Amino acid sequence: MSLAQNPDSFAQKFAKEGLTFDDVLIIPAASSVLPREVSTQTRFTREISLNIPVVSAAMDTVTEARLAIAMAREGGIGVIHSNASIEFQAQEVDKVKRSESGMITDPITLEPDAALSEALMVMKRFHISGIPITEHGRLVGILTNRDLRFENNPERPIVDLMTRENLVTVPVGTTLEQAREILHRSKVEKLPVVDDNGMLKGLITMKDIQKKILYPNASKDEFGRLRVAAAVGVGPDSLDRCAALVEEGVDALVVDTSHGHSRMVIERVAQISDRFGKKVQLVAGNVVTAEATEALIQAGVDAVKVGIGAGSICTTRIISGVGMAQITAIYDCAAVARRYNIPIIGDGGIQYSGDIAKAIVAGSDTVMLGSLLAGVDESPGELIISRGERFKDYRGMGSIGAMKQRSYSKHRYFQGEVDESELIAEGIEARVPYKGMLGPLVYQLVGGLRQAMGYAGAATIKDMQEYAQFTRITNAGLRESHPHDVMITKEAPNYGTKNR
Repeated sequence: MSLAQNPDSFAQKFAKEGLTFDDVLIIPAASSVLPREVSTQTRFTREISLNIPVVSAAMDTVTEARLAIAMAREGGIGVIHSNASIEFQAQEVDKVKRSESGMITDPITLEPDAALSEALMVMKRFHISGIPITEHGRLVGILTNRDLRFENNPERPIVDLMTRENLVTVPVGTTLEQAREILHRSKVEKLPVVDDNGMLKGLITMKDIQKKILYPNASKDEFGRLRVAAAVGVGPDSLDRCAALVEEGVDALVVDTSHGHSRMVIERVAQISDRFGKKVQLVAGNVVTAEATEALIQAGVDAVKVGIGAGSICTTRIISGVGMAQITAIYDCAAVARRYNIPIIGDGGIQYSGDIAKAIVAGSDTVMLGSLLAGVDESPGELIISRGERFKDYRGMGSIGAMKQRSYSKHRYFQGEVDESELIAEGIEARVPYKGMLGPLVYQLVGGLRQAMGYAGAATIKDMQEYAQFTRITNAGLRESHPHDVMITKEAPNYGTKNR
């Protein structure tokens, strides 16, 4: 009997050697490109391009609207977690889509007989300073903060307060450059877009034009809105959740499970693809094998998320003994995905900017980050001060705390019907050092990637994937790679001993 026919053979039991980030280095090559000259543009899904290969994780201590907005402005994309009600998650998506736009195609409006209290509530909820006032769709006025000065009666109708005379409007088809000139000349901040019948068709704001200048690399959809993705599971409410998210304009749905090669996941992915595939891009995972990647692609995904047990707060590999070292997992999955032109998202295990470069050389198109982003201002967790140092909470979605909070996390780990007292944790609850605002952190991470591309002679992400090579290193080689034989007196902004 041959080895291939004998399932008990050593060669089949020990199918392959698993390598991860600390096992390899990228070999430098002849280069005619400088780090500042390279392009970090890549694909998140089959049809969604990003300007940087960075995705924020769908975790309840990492990504809600505030971080997703900041990430999209930097050129990446955030995945809103689903460890919350459908309504909450849909609202978070809506916040991102409304945060800025070339032209707001469906601006929030109020009727003239609405009370001032309602206008104040809307302004506070959506962080806006003005509201077009319409009557049966026709623009009749605009209410801004300056109209509300010194008004103390919350029940007063806004028809008594709004500006109705000499409204500055523009016709459909006005460009942003034309709008900018009109806004400047008229000394107003909001420009309603109306058709020939005076019907409101959109809204252009000075704030959106300024943001376009401030964030030139922002990830935006065809309407000029920031891009955002959202996680869904395989639980009973997953199709309803998908419908609500699509209604709010989400760009991609991420079927987020601990084992994407499960029949339950494959079937649900196919259902979501059939029902929503023409309206939204579909990502699914997590997987670590070529066979699983093939199965998800056949089910209809537009990107595959790779990684089991690689995350800093994940205990899956220890508790279950199951997983795959991340570099090997990415390489195997990418080999299949490449045949179908499907992007790979490397999820987990990233500690340094060099790991992002290594993931890309192995075959990733983007990387998903959790622990590296959990400590920023924009993450949902509260700032904690302990012994004079600042931290933020960070927990795995397989932790007991996360699974007890919502059923989503239970379904993610296939424990949807398990009593709380009998849950099997696959994650921990922890703290990470506070890191300040997202922007400077992402700048350092992408800067490290640019340096790697310069060393490898790769002008594009595709060049890194196709031409860069690895060398395997020993434990001694890893020790040699880190600062050694010195006492660090001042940490660099992109390297710290707390990472290790």
